[in-house]
Amino acid sequence: MFPADSEGVSPASPSVPASRVWFAPWPARSWRCAPAPSEVRAFHTALPGYAPTPLTELPGLAKELGVGRVFVKDESMRLGLPAFKALGAYWAIEKVLRQRGDVSCFVTATDGNHGRAVARRARQLDRRAHVFVPEALSPKAIAAITAEDAEVTTVSGDYDEAVRAAARAALSPEAASGDGSALIQDTAWPGYEEVPRWIAEGYSTLFAEIDTQLAAASAEPDLVAVPVGVGSLAQAALSHYRGGAHSPALLAVEPDSAACVLESLVAGEPVTVATGTTAMAGLNCGTPSSLAWPLLSSGLDAVVTVTDDMASEAESDLRRLGVRSGPCGAATLAGARRVLSRVPAGEERGLGTGSDSTVVLVSTDGAPGMT
Repeated sequence: MFPADSEGVSPASPSVPASRVWFAPWPARSWRCAPAPSEVRAFHTALPGYAPTPLTELPGLAKELGVGRVFVKDESMRLGLPAFKALGAYWAIEKVLRQRGDVSCFVTATDGNHGRAVARRARQLDRRAHVFVPEALSPKAIAAITAEDAEVTTVSGDYDEAVRAAARAALSPEAASGDGSALIQDTAWPGYEEVPRWIAEGYSTLFAEIDTQLAAASAEPDLVAVPVGVGSLAQAALSHYRGGAHSPALLAVEPDSAACVLESLVAGEPVTVATGTTAMAGLNCGTPSSLAWPLLSSGLDAVVTVTDDMASEAESDLRRLGVRSGPCGAATLAGARRVLSRVPAGEERGLGTGSDSTVVLVSTDGAPGMT
């Protein structure tokens, strides 16, 4: 099956407030699920150039947010690429090749970093890559993918349209009988869930590293904030923390112009939203992953939307503090500020944090221009 066309799907209303917060009306921290398999981290640690990314403590932010400690997981350089995406793409490609060795071309759609990671791994393995991108993707992002020797096709439409184009190219009967293509997509839909599951498993290494690094700092997380596009990274966070002994509050952060997870939680079912233009390009997604949705709808404590201005301010502040975050990664600081310190009159301070709490912000990408 291919992902559903937006035609016939009831989109959420585009006239939404600039920043909103959704809190789970149930005890999300008590929900449990299975963790990712342990072999994932072993695979990553054996890769050439692997090293855990930094977990940086920022006492000034802790004071601002009114909590005990704040750490930023800095994914500005992961396996030679300026984002965390290689963790999922490399593991999924490994699993596909174990399953079928005849793959000559890896196909995907991307808002930037995932496609570049797929293309990088394809080049390392002497395979081809064909990457579909939405028309709004920046020329700089397209050039970075092309530099990995990938074929890039620009699709008239948004990210969801690019995903549909990639699926048609890789999963059609003609493709299946032709050039040995495999779709490496980081969002799921009914009938296509195995590869996205492997991608989310790959992201689990990031959270395993956080555990080790926090233990070395004599800390445990009380709140973990992750950026959300289709929800695969949040899915990985939920699998890790709701499948382990320690279960912190989990905050998802998404652009106000692409609030597909918040709108779906409000509706009580997955919905497609019309996306706008945002500097948080990697989060500019209109439909939650079908694989992530059961975890998102059961295990998230809160979702907050942030504006480009909020993310830009957070990005600048992190840079001054020595963290070279991009707008998607900086969104977690913007979201934490919205929920923990900049609470409008009449709203409760949520998530049960206090002056002794430890907060972890996952910064998923490097500043624009990092290579």
